[in-house]
Amino acid sequence: MSELKKAIKNQHAFLLELQQILETELHLISSRDAESLINMLKTKEALLDSVQKQDTLISGLYTKSSQEQKDDQEIVELFNQAKDMVAQCKYRTHINQTAVEQGQLRLEHLRNLLLESRAKESMTYDKSGRTQGGTSGGGISA
Repeated sequence: MSELKKAIKNQHAFLLELQQILETELHLISSRDAESLINMLKTKEALLDSVQKQDTLISGLYTKSSQEQKDDQEIVELFNQAKDMVAQCKYRTHINQTAVEQGQLRLEHLRNLLLESRAKESMTYDKSGRTQGGTSGGGISA
């Protein structure tokens, strides 16, 4: 087997692992397991570095290859499979990004509800009987 084929097959293994990590990442995002998510992100970062290094290796091998090797049907098919795998990874990354954004929106909404509730609890009345927010006691001024 040529070095180029072997390098592309190694890249396939990295991309399959990345797909699995992205699946796990989505589960951790939805379960809000922050500690496991942080550990998973470290693993993902190391894997992405490996993918990038493998890309550099493949690029160098491809450049050195003859036109006959570049046109080899198996190599073309391996590249197409790798492109499909990268597209799947991009899609799953987009899904994870959307899940994080929705989680942030829910947290922001909850924070606003809590702030509104706190403001209602601290509601007082002025001399004319109108409601007024803030603390019931006046501050000391010097």
